[in-house]
Amino acid sequence: MYDQLKSISNFTDIPASPRNHFRLHFFAAIFRVIFQVQRLSGTGGMDLEELFEQFPFLHSYFQEMMGYLPEQINWQGALTWWEAKIRTWEELASTPLPFLILEEGLEVDFGKRLALMLVGLIEEDSRFGTLFETLQSPLPYRQPCLEFVSQLLLDPSAQEVMDLWGMFQSLEESGLLYFSNKQAPRSEWLPRVSLPLWAIMTGSREVQTMDWGTLHKRENFPAVKELVYSSDFLKQVEQLPDLISEGNIQAIILRGSQGSDRIQILSAVARSMGLGLLILSNEKVADDGAWNMVAPLCVMQRVMPVLSYDLAPGETGKVPSLGAYRGPVGIILGHEGGLSGELADQAVTLRVPRLDAAQRLQRWEQAFGTVKVEDLSGINRRFHLPGEYIRRAAKISIAHAKLEQVEAVHSVHVREACRSLNRQLLDKLADRLEGEGSWDQLIVSPNTASSLKELEMRCLHRESFLEVLPPVYDKNSNSGVRALFTGKSGTGKTLAARILAANLGMDLYRVDLAAVINKYVGETEKNLHKVLTRAEELDVVLLLDEGDALLGSRTDVRSANDRYANLETNYLLQKLETYQGIVIVTSNLSDNIDRAFQRRMDVVIHMIPPRKEERLRIWNLHLPSSHKIGPAFLEEAAYRCVFTGGQIRNAALFASLLALDEGSEIQWNHLCKAIQREYQKAGEANPLSPGNSKPAPNHDLLYFADVLD
Repeated sequence: MYDQLKSISNFTDIPASPRNHFRLHFFAAIFRVIFQVQRLSGTGGMDLEELFEQFPFLHSYFQEMMGYLPEQINWQGALTWWEAKIRTWEELASTPLPFLILEEGLEVDFGKRLALMLVGLIEEDSRFGTLFETLQSPLPYRQPCLEFVSQLLLDPSAQEVMDLWGMFQSLEESGLLYFSNKQAPRSEWLPRVSLPLWAIMTGSREVQTMDWGTLHKRENFPAVKELVYSSDFLKQVEQLPDLISEGNIQAIILRGSQGSDRIQILSAVARSMGLGLLILSNEKVADDGAWNMVAPLCVMQRVMPVLSYDLAPGETGKVPSLGAYRGPVGIILGHEGGLSGELADQAVTLRVPRLDAAQRLQRWEQAFGTVKVEDLSGINRRFHLPGEYIRRAAKISIAHAKLEQVEAVHSVHVREACRSLNRQLLDKLADRLEGEGSWDQLIVSPNTASSLKELEMRCLHRESFLEVLPPVYDKNSNSGVRALFTGKSGTGKTLAARILAANLGMDLYRVDLAAVINKYVGETEKNLHKVLTRAEELDVVLLLDEGDALLGSRTDVRSANDRYANLETNYLLQKLETYQGIVIVTSNLSDNIDRAFQRRMDVVIHMIPPRKEERLRIWNLHLPSSHKIGPAFLEEAAYRCVFTGGQIRNAALFASLLALDEGSEIQWNHLCKAIQREYQKAGEANPLSPGNSKPAPNHDLLYFADVLD
């Protein structure tokens, strides 16, 4: 019945599209299955009538494909006829076709196409599973095994025997298929096509996102000339496509901060090459074992893969092989760490420059677009963010303005947006302190107060200050401000930092340096790197508490511990010297601070304990105005009790608690108990106790002993 194949038309009426391209290959693969059954029917196998009777769906496919075959063609001639006709049809197509893209990018010829189609038939129609199980009996597989697919690909009339194992090895190396049961004998291996790739081959849809990567289309990418950077840097970026097309490089490494425009720069380069971007999550793609899939996915989607690394000092990231992929690769990297691997050896490295004030203003203007903004220049002076963070902050601040139903974005909205970024990126590394208060609430000596005002002025003009400096400062100056607060506990170091942050309108984050130190070699540097890098990028005031832990004088190297301790100190010294943000280091022991640190600090402020007059002002500041304590008692307490501001604050709080418990206003006896409590905490004698001081002319102090009893 089926000795001669007849037809009524050929491929000329089929429109060129990825879906129709797939359909023709789909029919060619089905024809191979039917041909194998027909060929074996003469050796006792199932003939076609039995096949179609048992599997009616296959007969329907056969009748449909008969409409494509020419008249008077035999079975053997039809094998080569499919390839010839598909090739002719492809030459007339003007639209991009996935299989042709694979052939160009990964050398997937017609034989490999058929192999992929035979493996993927069950993905398109589950009824093929029952067919394969029957034809492969006694093997129980619903998927075609390697030996069965090889038999389907054989052409008995071919003069040369195909290297079928080599073909499947090539397809596996290209990431187009994988074997799900390599523990079985090789002939029984089950080849599979990954579903994202199959979806592209069928022309049914494009892959937009996976668990391990996100695709970005080039239609939304900026041109290189639209990037906000210096002309010299943009000239370098413009040359990258030519370097890649000429074969000089394959990879582009962009070093910069996490919030810089590394992705935007790569997207501009990709656009000039007619490519999109596939942003990979290195850890997830490794966990899913999907590295082999990256190559065909990038080729078929016409995208450039982008690998991302966040390395600490001394770390080296190994760039994985992308199999048969030979197209361009983007790599984004921070300022620390290095790379190894074949791709790293074929890469050019560019460092993304920090935005200056004018460039930053332009990025704010781009990010806000047509949205009305109040005092954009002030926002630009206040928030020193890199390009990507500017875009994100602008988007969030617009949302805050809409929630408040106001027409324009104000600096308070931008600050809330930046605070949202801080919570996402910095809260796990440092503790946020509320910036509050004013300098009037910090009672210090006139010299200290003047130094703090100078520090605030230095912070306010940290960027414009550089513009008035002569050229000799260019290479050694940056916009960072480094301050050292020394003084015993309770003298107001943290309070001064909180007031400074409030006056600057910036967030304050505190890091305990003693907690950052790790006994394992290199871990301290990694911890410091994370904290300092994120704080610098987000432009917050960073408070490094307990600086004695790392800022102490370096010692002679007498043991391995001394050597590594000095390395940690040297690393912090180098980071502080190049730090671009505002950092405050506090120390209780100023004599122990390495002179090299003090020399590199822009401002050093010694917070000395308050004198009698200052202590009295602190008492009056912290006690409620309704207290019933006589002024003579307060003067006596301020004179004899040499407290720090922190101790006075604690005593005032405890006295308020005692009064609240009794339901009265604060009396002198409440304050007596509070003072006694502070001296007990410090393990010191109370100068107001009888026997420790001369009798006071104050009536209240005559009864001090009775109060304590």
